[in-house]
Amino acid sequence: MSDKINRIVLAFSGGLDTSVILKWLQQTYQCEVVTFTADLGQGEELEPARAKARLMGVKEEHIFIDDLREEFVKDYVFPMMRSNALYEGLYLLGTSIARPLIAKRQIEIAKQVGADAVSHGATGKGNDQVRFELGYYGLAPDIKVIAPWREWDLTSRTRLIEFAEKHQIPIPRDKRGESPFSTDANMLHTSSEGKVLEDPWEETPDYVYSRTVNPEDAPDAPEYITIDFERGDGAAINGVGMSPATLLETLNDYGRKHGIGRLDLVENRFVGMKSRGMYETPGGTIYHLAHRGIEQLTLDRGAAHLKDELAPRYAELIYNGFWFSPEREMLQAAIDHSQEKVTGTVRLKLYKGGVYVVGRKSPYSLYSEKVVTFEDDAGAYDQRDAAGFIKLNALRLRLLGRRDR
Repeated sequence: MSDKINRIVLAFSGGLDTSVILKWLQQTYQCEVVTFTADLGQGEELEPARAKARLMGVKEEHIFIDDLREEFVKDYVFPMMRSNALYEGLYLLGTSIARPLIAKRQIEIAKQVGADAVSHGATGKGNDQVRFELGYYGLAPDIKVIAPWREWDLTSRTRLIEFAEKHQIPIPRDKRGESPFSTDANMLHTSSEGKVLEDPWEETPDYVYSRTVNPEDAPDAPEYITIDFERGDGAAINGVGMSPATLLETLNDYGRKHGIGRLDLVENRFVGMKSRGMYETPGGTIYHLAHRGIEQLTLDRGAAHLKDELAPRYAELIYNGFWFSPEREMLQAAIDHSQEKVTGTVRLKLYKGGVYVVGRKSPYSLYSEKVVTFEDDAGAYDQRDAAGFIKLNALRLRLLGRRDR
């Protein structure tokens, strides 16, 4: 095995699992391991990952910690949000959309340092192994992929800790023993799964939530904000222009304050099993509803309804890991074309876990008060035209009725 691998790039968080994986790779493959840690706005200090890698013998020039926050929101979150994608009608895909960017950067580093293999810490039961590896193979068809959770015999947290202690790998104090649940976080969301969440009948304990106040404890007065959109992407909050990452972070702050974006979901994993997870997507929930609000004014009915048909398919592609696929790119082209006139301002009311669109305006609005008014429209719409419209649409129903009577 060792003679086939020259150098490995590991997606490395510095936590217990990937620290054990780092040592296991060094031992098993007897080769150099390069670590890559992505800053996707997860809100954690990343320098400890550098110190951990250095302690475990990784060369300084082979420790990569990259700030990908702006790229993540601009090139991944915003394009996805243009589609209004929701997996199984509810999930805003916060973990799913982060994986292709991590995979892309990992492959770039592998090419840069001359590595012939990449590795990740995803287990053999989940979706992330699929998402990472479809990304790897889509970008580097001949890359060698090492998935330790599918290969080694360290099948429990207890075994991981024993391995870490045996090899003097520092273990965070709170990881000694069973953690109550596992989490994944980035700028868009935090997901929690396992342990206390595995019984879908039991309500999620309040301590699981980390990014939102309990809606019951949120302010008793509603707060109003505006979001400006340009060609389908958020550009400003309350009239202040912002970069994509800054805009999402600002919305996260509003969402946290008002307890917005909690989701308790039993979902269908791509690998076939159902799992129960708790998601917090504070800013993304606000953004999603605001984007739909501006589309209400600016999208033609045919385009809007077609988008609503495409969105579940697009969401499934993202969830299943097919970001770097021709069908996702085809859908993206259609979605992006639909956004050319999706420009304007949405006013939202935030209150105790709820987000409400209460106003919208656009220079490209298709809404005509003159046509739709209940008052005198001065001939803008001839109501007599509806009779022929209805008769033509009723013709087949009348013929069916006469036949079957």
